[in-house]
Amino acid sequence: MLPLILSAFIFALCLFLIFSEKLNRTITSMAGAVIMVVLGINLHFYTEIQAIESIDFNTLGLLLGMMIIIAILEPTGFFQFLAVKMGKFSKGRPARLLVLLGTVTTVVSMFLDNVTTVVLIAPVTILMCEILGLDSQPYLMAEALLSDTGGVATLVGDPPNILVGSAAGFTFSDFLTHSLPIVVVVWFTALGILFILFRKELSVTPSDLEALAELNPLDAFKDRKTARKAIIVVGAMILLFLFEDFLHIRPALVALGGAAAALVWVRPSIQETLKKVQWDVLIFFGALFIIIGGMEAAGVFKELTNLAIHIDRLPPIWLGLIILWTVAILSAFVDNVPITIALIPVIQGLAAAGVPTTALWWALVFGAGFGGNGTIIGSTANIVVASLSDKTRNPITPRLWNKRGLPVMIGTTLVASILYIILFGWLSR
Repeated sequence: MLPLILSAFIFALCLFLIFSEKLNRTITSMAGAVIMVVLGINLHFYTEIQAIESIDFNTLGLLLGMMIIIAILEPTGFFQFLAVKMGKFSKGRPARLLVLLGTVTTVVSMFLDNVTTVVLIAPVTILMCEILGLDSQPYLMAEALLSDTGGVATLVGDPPNILVGSAAGFTFSDFLTHSLPIVVVVWFTALGILFILFRKELSVTPSDLEALAELNPLDAFKDRKTARKAIIVVGAMILLFLFEDFLHIRPALVALGGAAAALVWVRPSIQETLKKVQWDVLIFFGALFIIIGGMEAAGVFKELTNLAIHIDRLPPIWLGLIILWTVAILSAFVDNVPITIALIPVIQGLAAAGVPTTALWWALVFGAGFGGNGTIIGSTANIVVASLSDKTRNPITPRLWNKRGLPVMIGTTLVASILYIILFGWLSR
């Protein structure tokens, strides 16, 4: 009982420190992992070998490969080119501009990291709004909210997707057939809510359309040759993702193979490229895996599984809804990655007990993906656009986010729940 209590306490303490931002999340997770292993050795429930075995290297490999691709593509100006192109195509009409910028951000976020996407597109958005004399708040919030929403659609769009895909054995194609249809409807729901909430700001007439017309999207390109090569590699990776089941290869192999091919073809400075890899994120994931492995060895998830089995008299689809909303609410306040990692062993335990869990996995995906829109600290992309908005005339504050972001989170999660019941009800039988 003592190992169970102590291991659960370590995880809870890590969550508290991550939420309160008293310590960097990577430092917090590393310290928690070390304490978990030391306790495990001394209380004889966890060893160093078990700690290493608990790390999901498929997830880490997939993340590393995608980070290297992003590091190669980022300096080329490709994302800025897309943003300016959409800005000109909108002809300065605020509503059309919001739709186009939101669409570009969403599509890019389906394949690349959300944070990188908003970091690259948001500054261009601010510049275009200043040129046109528009308030940048609606566009920045739309980019953050729609990038979080779009990331749910694919295996590589959001870290929780990668975690669930690895644990449940879902392929890239599984996400396209099971998640993408729901995300499309939810995306339009989010867009509609944004139009209602920002109807006043979107009715303003731009003050300088001539300046927008003078912008040349090609000027945003810094290295078209490298961008072309990187996009070809990404296209090849997407094809391999689609056929990974047929070819019997893992997503990590595709991502790392694509990264290696891009490095050989483009030949960037290895030192500069590796500097842009988010090593702190990889360490954070690895340390969390070790902490969760300790909890599993101590019996925490066995007890949680037994508790979940006792409420199995409910239809599994309702259990899935409980998971979806619980994870969504928690993800509005705490990083959705540790929540996802913590729930994976519970769902695996339910599967071992004979409970149909396919629908439960998707509930976890939707809850973790849509819940982050609820607050300004719900996702890193939210924090990034809020920080960038500090340089504008109307910064995005936590209060504003609660008024505009929370309705989007509630509305999208509600629509996702209805679609979940309709589309996944048969999977839980």
